[in-house]
Amino acid sequence: MQIDLTNTCVLVTGASRGIGAAIARAMGDAGARVAVHYRSHRAAAETLAEEIGHNAEIFQADLARSDECADLWSAVVARFGQVHTLVNNAGVAIGSPLESDLEHWIEEWDTTMATNLRAPGILCKLAVAHFADRGGGRIINITSRAAFRGDQPPYLAYAASKAGLVALTRSIARGFGKAGIVAFNVAPGFTRTEMAGDFISQYGEEYAIGDIALTRLTEPRDIAPIVVFLASGLADHATGCTIDVNAASYVH
Repeated sequence: MQIDLTNTCVLVTGASRGIGAAIARAMGDAGARVAVHYRSHRAAAETLAEEIGHNAEIFQADLARSDECADLWSAVVARFGQVHTLVNNAGVAIGSPLESDLEHWIEEWDTTMATNLRAPGILCKLAVAHFADRGGGRIINITSRAAFRGDQPPYLAYAASKAGLVALTRSIARGFGKAGIVAFNVAPGFTRTEMAGDFISQYGEEYAIGDIALTRLTEPRDIAPIVVFLASGLADHATGCTIDVNAASYVH
């Protein structure tokens, strides 16, 4: 199957590295024009946009700030004219031991929620309005198996934020399908990325591999093709679904 996303524009958040970079690269390989969002890794984003081609451009925003979320969307629409697919990939996984003082724990909770849930919520709100005026569009949210099976105690905020993102996606799918707007969850588990590095270094790679059904850890390249497929329109009647890409470490 050859997927052709020529003449479509895609915004991928958190695209300078890890899963986001793999998704942005795969979208470009399919012919899409990609808005490569980054927070602080400008050089990596620039290199990726050059590699992707198809007039890909970089856009900076700190998604923990609500005003910058709105500015990001406005900047992409202003440059591209239209967005066909929004991929909410950016996220943080902050280990917050319950033994830490309450003020610090709340601060890290709020940062996690702002980045992992509020930012996608803002971007989804803006995308829904944009798509409704143009006959439809697609939203793909990168959630986590943690939304369904929970996570280790230091990652309560991470699991809760991802569960909220699942509910957000399903609500959009139920509420805006008649307007041609579809939404999907993709739920990775342990994936070999920089963001997962802290967890893997703490618990060990053997722990991570022992928790899955296959012999190697999931990599970003294992996730990207599924996201491209969802962006293609070939799976629109699966709107609202969650696709597990976590090597059977959580099956629901």
